[in-house]
Amino acid sequence: MKRLSLPLPTLVLCIFCGLSSLYLFAEKADKNPKIPYTLGKASHDGIGKFYMGREISKVMGHLGAGWLERPERVQQERTDLLIENLDLRPTDKVVDLGAGSGYFTFRIAPLVPEGKVYAVDISPKMLAIIRAKMKKNEYENIEPILSTVTDLKLKRNLADCVLIVDAYHEFSHPKEMGQAIYKTLKPGGKLVLIEYRMEDPGVPIKKLHKMSEKQSIKEISATGLQWVKTSEVLPQQHFIVFQKP
Repeated sequence: MKRLSLPLPTLVLCIFCGLSSLYLFAEKADKNPKIPYTLGKASHDGIGKFYMGREISKVMGHLGAGWLERPERVQQERTDLLIENLDLRPTDKVVDLGAGSGYFTFRIAPLVPEGKVYAVDISPKMLAIIRAKMKKNEYENIEPILSTVTDLKLKRNLADCVLIVDAYHEFSHPKEMGQAIYKTLKPGGKLVLIEYRMEDPGVPIKKLHKMSEKQSIKEISATGLQWVKTSEVLPQQHFIVFQKP
C-alpha cells in the first residue's frame, strides 16, 4: 500500500479545511433550529457533540455491568426507594430504557405480573446478559429489545411508564430518542428520568455523567412531554417525572 505524502502547505490547508467545516457546521446549527446539535472540542469524558449547551458523555459499555450490579448500590442510591416511588400497577407495561445488565428490569418484573417489562438497550452484549438471567430465573414478562440510537423499536402508545436511570446523558441523539419516547408512551403515560444531581458537588460522579434539574426539564420538555414533579427522595439523584398529554 502506498503512503500518501503531501507537501506541508497542502497538509496544513487540509487540516484547516477540516476544522473550518467543523465550525461551519456548529455555526449553522446555532442559527438553524432544525439542526439540534453543535460540534466542538471533546472533553475527557465527552464526545464533542453538544445538545442545548450540554456535552454528551461517552457510553458505558458492557464491561461496566459489574459496577451496575454492585451490592452496595442499594444503600448508595436507595434503588429500593426508586422502585417504590414509580407507583407501578400490576398491569403496567414498563420500558427500562438503557437497561444495561437488567438491574431494574428484574426488580420491576415481579411488580407488573399482568404487564410487561421491555428491557431496551443498544448493546447486544448487555442484552445477552439479560437473556442469560431470564433463562436462570424463568421470567416470562420480560422482553429484551435491541434499539438503535434514534429508535426504541417499540410500538406507538405502548407504554405506561418509561424509566431511564443514569443513561440519558449518554444518548448520542437525545432529541430523536426523546421523540421516540413520546411516541411509545400512551397518552397519560409517564417518563421517569433519574440522573445524578449536577447541583451537588458532593455526588462522587464525573461531571458529564450528572445533569441539573433545569437542563433535564429543558431537554425533555422539548419533546412535548410535560414536567410533573421533581422529587429528591434519592440521596444522589434527581427523580424527575414527565407525562404525555
